[in-house]
This record gives sequence, C-alpha cells and structure tokens, in this order.
Amino acid sequence: MVMKLTCYLCVANLVVLGIIGGVYALSGVNLLQILSFGITVLPRVYLAICGVSALFCVYSLIAFKPFKGLK
Repeated sequence: MVMKLTCYLCVANLVVLGIIGGVYALSGVNLLQILSFGITVLPRVYLAICGVSALFCVYSLIAFKPFKGLK
C-alpha cells in the first residue's frame, strides 16, 4: 500500500515537473520562480526531490518489472 502510494506521488511529481518545464520551454515563463516567491532555495529543493523521484521510478521499474507480461 505504501509503496504504491509512493509510486503514484513520484510519478505525479515528475508530471508536474514536465508541465512546468514545458511552460518554461514554450513561453519563457519560469513557474518555479513564480511559485517560490523569489526564494532561490525552494526551486533547488523541488528539483532535488524530482531527482529522487526519478531514481525511485527507475528502481521500481527494475525491481517490480511491471511490463514483464507484455509481449
């Protein structure tokens, strides 16, 4: 139960990061800077959490092999 919730949170975190990155790439508006109210530490903390989320997603793909039955 906890592992499943963690997987959902990590994937949701990476989806939000992808949306923020897409907005920045297409319009030049840095949503991380706007949402952090100019505090420079908060975007770095969020990006570090996203890095850990990405590593956890890779780990869960290796450990649990969700695509093993697909051919």
